[in-house]
Amino acid sequence: MAKDSGKKLIANNKKARHDYFLEEYLECGIALTGTEVKSMRAGKCSVKEAFVRIDNGEAVIYQMHISPFEQGNIFNVDPLRPRKLLLHKDEIRKLSQKISEQGYTLVPVEVYLKGSHVKVEIALARGKKLYDKRADIAARDRQREAARDYKVSLKV
Repeated sequence: MAKDSGKKLIANNKKARHDYFLEEYLECGIALTGTEVKSMRAGKCSVKEAFVRIDNGEAVIYQMHISPFEQGNIFNVDPLRPRKLLLHKDEIRKLSQKISEQGYTLVPVEVYLKGSHVKVEIALARGKKLYDKRADIAARDRQREAARDYKVSLKV
């Protein structure tokens, strides 16, 4: 049987796209328990407040909420526990060098199923200032207005 390479989105971090300039993306695996995987397949995951740190040569994601599996009883773990991200040592070393620069951080952008594996897409991000956020909102509004005007002109 061939593996299904399509990805099924579980959670998306829209707040990260609003608060940061996302520069480099990286796909990585995540170390989970059995009940956490079952909960993920049901779509019970949130990465809105999550962030990634590199501790002792390991990439770890914090504040990622995975709801306890309903039939998991004693096998359920803490929903907000830190979880290890599965990356190669070279990737971790490169990321830690870039994070050490002023103003860079790692944020999770998406959590999805790729085949039978749960994957997390993280991004190297630089924080936005308030005026950057306002400019993005204004550009999005202009684009929405242009699309609306174009749609109206097609109907006439």
